[in-house]
Amino acid sequence: MPQTLVEKIAQRFAVGLAEGQTVSAGDFLSIRPAHVMTHDNTAAVIPKFESMGAAEVADPGQPVYTLDHDIQNTSPENLAKYAKIEAFAKKHGVVFFPAGRGIGHQVMVEEGFVLPGTFVVGSDSHSNLYGALGAMGTPVVRTDAAAIWATGRTWWQVPDIVKVNLSGELGPGVSGKDVIIALVGIFNNDEVLNCCIEFAGSGVAALRMDERLAISNMTTEWGALAGVFPYDDRTRSYLLARAEFMRKRKDKKPRLTPDIIEEVHRSVPTADADAFYAKELDLDLSAVSPFVAGPNEVKIITPLPEIEKKRVKIDKAFLLSCVNGRLEDFAEAARVLGGQKIAGGVKMYIAAASSEVEEEATRLGYWGALCDAGAKALPAGCGPCIGLGDGILEDGETGISATNRNFKGRMGSRESFVYLASPAVVTASAVAGYITAPHGTGGQSGRREVLEKGTTVRVAAQRAQTESKVQIMEGFPTSIEGELLFVPKDNLNTDGIYGKEFTYREDLSPEEMGTKAMLNYDPNFQQIARAGDILIGGFNFGSGSSREQAATALKFRGLKMVIAGSYSQTYKRNAFNNGYILIECPELVEDLKRDFAGDESLTIRTGKTASVNFVTGKITYGDKPYRFNALGEIAQELIVMGGFEAVIRDQLSR
Repeated sequence: MPQTLVEKIAQRFAVGLAEGQTVSAGDFLSIRPAHVMTHDNTAAVIPKFESMGAAEVADPGQPVYTLDHDIQNTSPENLAKYAKIEAFAKKHGVVFFPAGRGIGHQVMVEEGFVLPGTFVVGSDSHSNLYGALGAMGTPVVRTDAAAIWATGRTWWQVPDIVKVNLSGELGPGVSGKDVIIALVGIFNNDEVLNCCIEFAGSGVAALRMDERLAISNMTTEWGALAGVFPYDDRTRSYLLARAEFMRKRKDKKPRLTPDIIEEVHRSVPTADADAFYAKELDLDLSAVSPFVAGPNEVKIITPLPEIEKKRVKIDKAFLLSCVNGRLEDFAEAARVLGGQKIAGGVKMYIAAASSEVEEEATRLGYWGALCDAGAKALPAGCGPCIGLGDGILEDGETGISATNRNFKGRMGSRESFVYLASPAVVTASAVAGYITAPHGTGGQSGRREVLEKGTTVRVAAQRAQTESKVQIMEGFPTSIEGELLFVPKDNLNTDGIYGKEFTYREDLSPEEMGTKAMLNYDPNFQQIARAGDILIGGFNFGSGSSREQAATALKFRGLKMVIAGSYSQTYKRNAFNNGYILIECPELVEDLKRDFAGDESLTIRTGKTASVNFVTGKITYGDKPYRFNALGEIAQELIVMGGFEAVIRDQLSR
């Protein structure tokens, strides 16, 4: 069966596949990633690791610890936490990068932990960045990180895969940041939600590595789980340059050498020409011009000339983060600056993505030019991007930032306003005192309708499903039958499923938690629901926060399982990690929406039963069978054992 690039990489790093099994979207896999990165949250992963009964890290060469988030915090408590992480790393022989070395994602790339064709994860949502080098980079939760430390592997369900075809070339003054802001703002109807993206097309070759890194990084804000570029000559040249840097640095055991890169070059996988993609999107790069996102919303974008006319006054400007804190970004900022000073009343903050970037920017004069203009330098790390340390926004202030997120309150006060833009626009705005284009480029383009003409969306017909049978392990049901309880709302979030007033109540028993389920969504739910029901949800069920009680409360209420059109991936992960069955069957959900279109109830007792057969992957409702992706050994084991921590404890005990 033809495979996409994502499917091929997953095939290479999957453990325990059945003989002859070809990995495809929807499969549950046991994955042994090449590396797992944790940062300041390493301190929270350590107790999870220990509670699993682990005494040693299974493969000390697999984890990487980088301190990057709260590095301006020199309180005794934070320094003690950092010391604890460093001591744990030393005890177990794990690579450790201290505060000041840089943002973990940038360090992972610089130090050769990310290679084309490899599967690399991190307990941070911007692990998508690794896709710029042709790796399958994706986030995991802390329980997964602990499991990887303990056993070398975790579980993963292969998502739907979307191809984004890029054509043309970027015009003068247009950056990779402009490309991803345009993609997020134009394709803003969840076209790539919970999917892996593969970039393709003739336009890829024209994108520099720093542009690819920015685009892959912010596929997170687009809603995707990965953003993977193909390996090409530009990737190879970048790796060779990194290998030469390590040679000159005289690394004793360099992670990159010409021989290693040559082996990658010979063996790196590529997508099959006839591989199946759930969707294909097209973008003409020549139609992209600078846009500004915001305020406080990534998906609301405005052409630069249009917002320039409004003369939006700014108080602070930020050139930093894992999306735009690289050497090329500071070079562009220094060029735009051109010897000018930061406007009176404006504070500009700069921080490099790594100490290496800062050193090189200093050597080339970019850093000094920015500091001489009035910018304040912060340590290489995250800082104000996540509202920590110096430079955060106060009530009523407006900031323009080259970071990746402008959620309300993220960079400081909830009463502040944040716009996102490229390094060039951030710098020009800091000089002018209001949001503006670099001198000489304003008003040249930026019409949204021009960009929209350069885009298309094509949705594929559903991949044909063949008749098959799945081996059922002891303790897992071959089938489940129950009356359908229909909750027709799409995008039902975790606040609706399990309210915030209960989230931090540690005194509730499982039974009591079950009685709180769905009350924020429907106050009558508890009177309508019955133990033994099968809950049918809408699309993107479980969106919102990552609270795991939104999954366990339904389990404790006695609902046998949930069937939905689609799920938030985090919600699905929390459910299986706690031993609760979820399956996706969009066709059944659509039929139920049609059958009960006239019923305006929030929760509907259908009065009809359904039978879910896990052997054949079929749901029988009425006279019609519906197919779903049958649950394989990994998913079954999570259910039988009662959750992921129990699985790991059992593996370690044996």
